[in-house]
Amino acid sequence: MATGDAITVTLIDDHPVVLAGMEYWYSTADPPIKVVASGATVKTAWAPPGDAAAVVVLDLQLGGCPPAYDDLRRLVDAGRQVIVYTMRDDEKTALTCMDLGAFTFLTKAEGEEHLTAATVAAAHDLPYTPPALAGAFGADAAPDRPNLSLREEEVLIEWFQCESKELVARKLGITPRTVNSYLDRVRIKYANVGREARTKANLVARAIQDGLIDVDEL
Repeated sequence: MATGDAITVTLIDDHPVVLAGMEYWYSTADPPIKVVASGATVKTAWAPPGDAAAVVVLDLQLGGCPPAYDDLRRLVDAGRQVIVYTMRDDEKTALTCMDLGAFTFLTKAEGEEHLTAATVAAAHDLPYTPPALAGAFGADAAPDRPNLSLREEEVLIEWFQCESKELVARKLGITPRTVNSYLDRVRIKYANVGREARTKANLVARAIQDGLIDVDEL
């Protein structure tokens, strides 16, 4: 997924100027992030070398078509870490992308700092919530909250704030296997209400949406 120690990324955007700008930002990141493929259609992410990148940056509006939700869903279903990077800044679009399993949602107005930071976080499966997404979470009033037990919430929040499940286990006085069991149950409960959360980053997004934890606590 990476070349040496470099994070690898595939860029999907139908504006050459945007692609050139992102490639420049990545080349000047510290350490540099390697763009292995870029193109105007999602096919770039499925063909070598774009199919092996650690992260896919996807523009939602390709060729003036409706939002590329189906493309996003297929990439996520294939296990890809997808950053949605778009001119759209409405809360509904942001929340839809997260519900489909995007790693995070960025508006193009948020620029270089957030794009590079989100890419590093995605490559390491660490949570990242940029300002526009945090605002969308804060405005979300969706009723489909899973019924988590107090212990499930406790394990979940400790996991967000610890570097490993082993540290969570030691802190709570349980075994790593038990930690995994609680997290598996949380994922099942989210899936049962139609809000799958396959990765740690997805679970963080769900927890922020549901008011279990605040962005400042991460």
